[in-house]
Amino acid sequence: MEQQELLPHLFRQEYRKIVAVLCRRFGFAQVEIAEDIASDTFVTAAQTWPMNGIPQNPVAWLYNVAKNKTKNYLQRELVFEGKVAVEVKENSLELYEFEIDLSPQNINDSQLLMMFAICNPVISPEAQVGLSLRILCGFGIDEIADAFLVNKETINKRLFRAREKLREHQIKIELPTQSEIDERLEMVLTTIYLLFNEGYYSSNKNQIIRKELCLEAMRLCYMLIENESTNKPPANALLALMCFHTSRIDARLNRNGEIILYDEQDSSLWNAELISRGGYFLNCSTTGDVLSKYHLEASIAFWNTQQADTKEKWENILQLYNGLLQIEYSPVAALNRTYALSKANGKPEAIAVAEKLNLTDNHFYFALLGELYRGIDNTKAKQNFQQALALARTSPEKQAIQRKLNNL
Repeated sequence: MEQQELLPHLFRQEYRKIVAVLCRRFGFAQVEIAEDIASDTFVTAAQTWPMNGIPQNPVAWLYNVAKNKTKNYLQRELVFEGKVAVEVKENSLELYEFEIDLSPQNINDSQLLMMFAICNPVISPEAQVGLSLRILCGFGIDEIADAFLVNKETINKRLFRAREKLREHQIKIELPTQSEIDERLEMVLTTIYLLFNEGYYSSNKNQIIRKELCLEAMRLCYMLIENESTNKPPANALLALMCFHTSRIDARLNRNGEIILYDEQDSSLWNAELISRGGYFLNCSTTGDVLSKYHLEASIAFWNTQQADTKEKWENILQLYNGLLQIEYSPVAALNRTYALSKANGKPEAIAVAEKLNLTDNHFYFALLGELYRGIDNTKAKQNFQQALALARTSPEKQAIQRKLNNL
């Protein structure tokens, strides 16, 4: 890997590890210091490596620099609060014995604890996702701003307020007690789910799929599965859902970056290994008596990886959507249920149901009506596709709808 490619790759992989370990050591009171030390480590690499060449072991080099920068900070400032300040004052040898434990186990443990600390109800869901992207995924401020369609200043302010809230409420970086885990786990899963959705169906105007976000969400969820305390059925169901969806990502866009709708996808591009892994985690999720929305969505996603266009398939999907809407109503689920209804029972019945939804500010609503009227009343189909085109937000969406219009 060339130097210009290696450093950004290492930043994405190692920045989050250094930050998580330092935050676990010092607490949220020093989260900016942890981020600054990690960032400065990569600045040093960017300045040094072009002159001296890439070290034989770049990761070990980064860890050693981060450790030395941490020692230098402790020596220079001596302003840590609480436990760390006491330890430093009572035993100056701590400065020289300080080690960043970047063993795989400590990294995983630290990131898991950070996940529960960040996904705290004292800050908004948007702030939870933003901090997760920054601290747990190593995303830059520009990337987070792109994901939320806002400017860098807004993201910086949002993250600053979130950190202040966590400090104000003295949120500790620790795993909740077993009795608290189920309640807090739901919020952690929601954050991961939102992160995955932003990748699978991005709000970015020109990039409708951001695979790196999907993979980061899957990595965070897998950390939950690996820990005995958090390896719960809903977490397995969410990971299954993400495996099934991610298995079809490569078939969702053509070479020009235009979105390919489900009926038009080349199923040979679906990832069989991810489908198999999704099946494994879905099976793991069946223990216990909890039926979450992730179970139902994962089951729907499973059926969507089955190539045969059979009545049995769509009847199963229809019933799963019925259950999902009872647990948690959403316009997107209602529209998807209507599409499944059209496949199971025919377009006329689905049209009657769709028009009752009356989601006139939603371009998916008009795109669905256009598809349902196609072949029955092409004039109405055209009108609905044109309305969908006017409301669509992203270039890939507009291109997909325009293709539908052209085919009429």
